[in-house]
Order: sequence, then C-alpha cells, then structure tokens
Amino acid sequence: MKINNEMKRLLFTLILTVLFLKISAQDRFTDLRDGNSYRTVTIEGVTWMAENLKYKAKGSGTYYFDNNPDNIPAYGILYEWETAMKACPDGWHLPSGSEFRTLANHFEIEEKWEKTGSGPLYFGIQLSGMQDYEGIFTEVDESAYYWTSTEYDNNEAEFFSYVILDDKPIIDISRKEDMPDIHGAEKNNRYSVRCMKN
Repeated sequence: MKINNEMKRLLFTLILTVLFLKISAQDRFTDLRDGNSYRTVTIEGVTWMAENLKYKAKGSGTYYFDNNPDNIPAYGILYEWETAMKACPDGWHLPSGSEFRTLANHFEIEEKWEKTGSGPLYFGIQLSGMQDYEGIFTEVDESAYYWTSTEYDNNEAEFFSYVILDDKPIIDISRKEDMPDIHGAEKNNRYSVRCMKN
C-alpha cells in the first residue's frame, strides 16, 4: 500500500504524540493515596518531587497557609516534623539534611531553583512561607522552608531554607555539626515537604 504525504504526516504526528506522552509520564508521579500528581526531576541519578507535597495526613500535623485550603495548589501543605516524617508516599522518603546539601551543591546556577524557572533541572521552589509553633503564618511569596529527616533532639530538627532577600536568593541548611550551638527548628513549626524517591 502506497502511503501518501497526508498519511505520513499523520503517522509522524502520532509517533511524536506517543513519545511526548511517554516522556511526560516519566516526569510525573501520581500519589495513589489521593490522586495528586507531581512533576519530578532527576538530578545526579536521584529523583525528587519538583512540587510541594499536598497530601492531607490523617490526624493533626497538617496545615494550609492562612488556614485556607484554596492555597494548597499554589503552596502545598505545611507539616509539623513528626507528620512530615511519615507524609511521603510508599517508595519515597523525607530527605535528610545531607541529601538536601547534595542537591544544593549541584545547583551552581541559582535560576534553576526559582519558581519561574524552566528546563530539565527546574526544582520549582514554591515560596510557601511557614507557620510557627504559635500558629503565626509568615513569609509567603518571600521564602520556602523544607523539613529534613535529620533530628537534633526531642524538640528540634534540621531544615532547608530558600529566602529572597534584597531580590537575591539565600540558600541555607542548618548544620549542627558545623555550629554545635546552633538551634534547629522547633518540630511544632509547620514547613513544606519535598519527597525523594527511594
């Protein structure tokens, strides 16, 4: 059977569509617990969620910015540390401080972190602010705080922060081994979660 130019174009379009869908599926993860879908990014062989976690964990320990669930699509959910430790879906985990440091060391070009960034290494920082242990919401659209699984003591844990100051990003990970007197974050603070694939 002779294939005319129109059929060739249709076949070519079909092949491209299948390839695009295959690539897109590899770059997303759907959480079967609630159906939320997350863009993912693989950096140096490690796959991260490139969006803040939106899973509403059962019981206490999950919060919406300004107590408004309409903020979930833009900012995700804020978690107390104990809840963050078990919030990631099966096959994923809350990254340690060391894993966040490895990620931070990889990003030599700051724009790849940013909310408006693009490209294969776009981590998609969402400036979701935080809620402190007294219940005060602050710094939305100015900073992002992420829990790590690294615990300091019964009351405090390590965190990763991305703060915009004078229009420049400041990236920091609290490190008790560098500064023994440093205080981590109160575990009752509410920060965002990014999950890493096991």
